[in-house]
Amino acid sequence: MSSYVFTSESVTEGHPDKICDQVSDAVLDALLAEDPTSRVACETVVNTGLCLITGEITSKAHVDFIKLVRNVISEIGYKDARAGGFDANSCAVLVALDQQSPDIAQGVNEADDHSGDPLDKVGAGDQGIMFGYACDETPELMPLPISLAHRLSRRLALVRHNGTLDYLLPDGKTQVSVVYEKNIPIAISTILISTQHTSEVEGIFSEEGIREKIKKDLWEHVVIPSTADLSLKPNHQNTRFLVNPTGKFVVGGPQGDAGLTGRKIIVDTYGGYARHGGGAFSGKDPTKVDRSAAYAARFVAKSLVAAGLAKRVEVQLSYAIGIAKPVSILIEAFGSEQTSNLDLTSLVENYFDLRPGAIIEKFNLQNLPQKNEGRFYRDTAAYGHFGRPDLNLPWEDVTRAASELKELSKRLST
Repeated sequence: MSSYVFTSESVTEGHPDKICDQVSDAVLDALLAEDPTSRVACETVVNTGLCLITGEITSKAHVDFIKLVRNVISEIGYKDARAGGFDANSCAVLVALDQQSPDIAQGVNEADDHSGDPLDKVGAGDQGIMFGYACDETPELMPLPISLAHRLSRRLALVRHNGTLDYLLPDGKTQVSVVYEKNIPIAISTILISTQHTSEVEGIFSEEGIREKIKKDLWEHVVIPSTADLSLKPNHQNTRFLVNPTGKFVVGGPQGDAGLTGRKIIVDTYGGYARHGGGAFSGKDPTKVDRSAAYAARFVAKSLVAAGLAKRVEVQLSYAIGIAKPVSILIEAFGSEQTSNLDLTSLVENYFDLRPGAIIEKFNLQNLPQKNEGRFYRDTAAYGHFGRPDLNLPWEDVTRAASELKELSKRLST
């Protein structure tokens, strides 16, 4: 298609599913901070007045899970009667954690294809396929629609936390539609923001009056600041701006909808712009390739684009449980490559070590919570795991890899 509109969405940290992702990753952070070899697969469920953590954990760490859960919920903003139906201080917290299956642990602890190299010792924690993607639409090499949607969500949370718009409540969603011509973004056609709010807004009680007030405030305090540094900006003439289309959004969070870990995998990645292998990230330690290999695939894709070897790249990796080396590697550059996809695949195979043990070592994935005030993974659990200019993510730092790939590509082509 020469002309099309692509749409991506984001959700705020107070969305029920994102509460669950943050709780699961807070559990992971706490366990890894005390015992970097912890094996964690933590799932969280929230509903009105309830938070349940369950799953499988093997660790020497001792964590007060109930206190941890309440702290996360409170920091998100569910800490008083304003949010209604869900309060960190009064909700029931249930803990149902088991030990990891010894059959899985056996394959992870000693890879079947172990060659004597210490990095071979970690086998993949499960079978599966992972995708990574990068393109040159934004400075962080992410697709523009998801990048804009996350900008709006982060700003929506900021103006709530700092009191600029003190009538806002934690739950919210954003959605951005971008017009493309020949795969180049040329306009922002629609912005949609749905945000939870108090039953009255600055003395206004009518549904229509509240919506108009929120719409005006969000354009001024969220949309304009979020896009101020972009060359492609929304405007009142050409950008449709929708706010709380149902009229009001008072009942939200876990009171309005149950939440589960891992239900926002498209929000977590590329907004639907690239394919997804189906595995969620949050609550999983880095021996789980659903998480670590997806980070590696993003690193590979971003490195290739940053090196100027293609304008957009999708990387597929596949793994078998208990086997260290990927079963397959596929590179697709959609005709934007400087050389063939086959040559790019060969370049990746020669340069990148994509065994789980090597990925964990390169990005220091088991020790990061010790160096980030005990909350590294939790910070990725809202507003996306990729392209985050607000976080220092090791799989996003491709400066050295891009430079070396460029030189290696030149040598291989001569």
